[in-house]
Amino acid sequence: MTPGGGSGPMKDCEYSQISTHSSSSPMESPHKKKKSAPKRKWEVFPGRNKFFCNGRIMMARQTGVFYLTLVLILVTSGLFFAFDCPYLSEKITPAIPAIGGILFFFVMGTLLRTSFSDPGVLPRATPDEAADLERQIDIANGSSSGGYRPPPRTKEVIINGQTVKLKYCFTCKIFRPPRASHCSLCDNCVERFDHHCPWVGNCVGKRNYRFFYMFILSLSFLTVFIFAFVITHVILRSQQTGFLNALKDSPASVLEAVVCFFSVWSIVGLSGFHTYLISSNQTTNEDIKGSWSNKRGKENYNPYSYGNIFTNCCAALCGPLSPSLIDRRGFIQPDTAQLAGPSNGITMYGATQSQSNMAAATPLLQSEPSITSEELPLPGKTSISGPCATLTLGQPTPPSSMPNLTSDTGLTDMIPLKEEHEGHQFLTPEEAPSPPGMLPSGSPITHSHTMHVLSLASQDSLHEDSVRGLVKLSSV
Repeated sequence: MTPGGGSGPMKDCEYSQISTHSSSSPMESPHKKKKSAPKRKWEVFPGRNKFFCNGRIMMARQTGVFYLTLVLILVTSGLFFAFDCPYLSEKITPAIPAIGGILFFFVMGTLLRTSFSDPGVLPRATPDEAADLERQIDIANGSSSGGYRPPPRTKEVIINGQTVKLKYCFTCKIFRPPRASHCSLCDNCVERFDHHCPWVGNCVGKRNYRFFYMFILSLSFLTVFIFAFVITHVILRSQQTGFLNALKDSPASVLEAVVCFFSVWSIVGLSGFHTYLISSNQTTNEDIKGSWSNKRGKENYNPYSYGNIFTNCCAALCGPLSPSLIDRRGFIQPDTAQLAGPSNGITMYGATQSQSNMAAATPLLQSEPSITSEELPLPGKTSISGPCATLTLGQPTPPSSMPNLTSDTGLTDMIPLKEEHEGHQFLTPEEAPSPPGMLPSGSPITHSHTMHVLSLASQDSLHEDSVRGLVKLSSV
């Protein structure tokens, strides 16, 4: 304030009371950063998968063969509806394009449902769950403080009287459930894993197996349907104009017949194979490995079979659909409460990470003062008030790393002896905890072999000066 009541440049600078326990640091800029939008789980999914439509569509990374499947189905069906169906509906019946359209849409629907859905991926264990599982393994096996012992790779469970081994997955850190397996292409453990199908661009497991089976079955009917009526179209035209003229009039029919002829065998054979698997309640993975025998009386009988073909088919195709376990569209919940590290002997519960970092960066805001090199006591001057209540006291012992400490007269004067200060106790360097961020590792205070405690008056004045300095900085 200038004389005469005039306002100087300090008029706008006012002192304001700040709380040293607030979650925001007074050193922060007044322009706060905008909070980043919370991420969804599919954005940080650990497996090798592709996600589209904000996580609604889930596929494998290798999708080239899937696009080839789409092209073959769309081109072949499109040529059939464009060049064959008009002639067939006129000469035979209009029901032919109608039936072909129904089959086409059913094939496309089941293909997209198989390719875009979660096949039954099992979530990986969190670090806490993995550590707890390792502790359970150690307790079960009675391991002591011996050498390194890797966790066991299998566990045994009894299912319908048959012993089933559960294998440990070192990637997902879990014991896989029965019939689950780890896909090396997608890098996920899949429940009731059947196989990885590149033609659909996804794994085939518990949640999409029924759609995969309906896809290959309906595709078999569509392929046979198109092939049969393309041949019918060529025969009817050849009867009128001759075989060569019929091929010239409808060249698309030749392409359709070639594609269907070379694909119908594999598609029909694959449909028959999976029909056999469904009737016996097996998976492709189990059948290839030869895990179970079809005969119930043998020792390695299939414990998952109901003993009836009709029941097995109903269980595979008509049973309830399991929900997804990975919740790929859910939001990642940040850790709101954590156990912060001890600061000056005081443990803070519920402090966030930003608060603990702020406390370490600004130690003057803590209740305990810092120690500076300017306040070291001189020889012959006593500056010790009383023992700190928050620290454990002990008797002074010279450190073993400096055996000739007492031989130096200058250092001997700086170390008060027990006889000169009776009633006072000192802390050894090993016993005195150093708060994080309080003293740099290269400062001479960290190598001092005595702990000097400030008096109560110096504590209050230092705390008051530090708060005033922070207020001025924040106002500027």
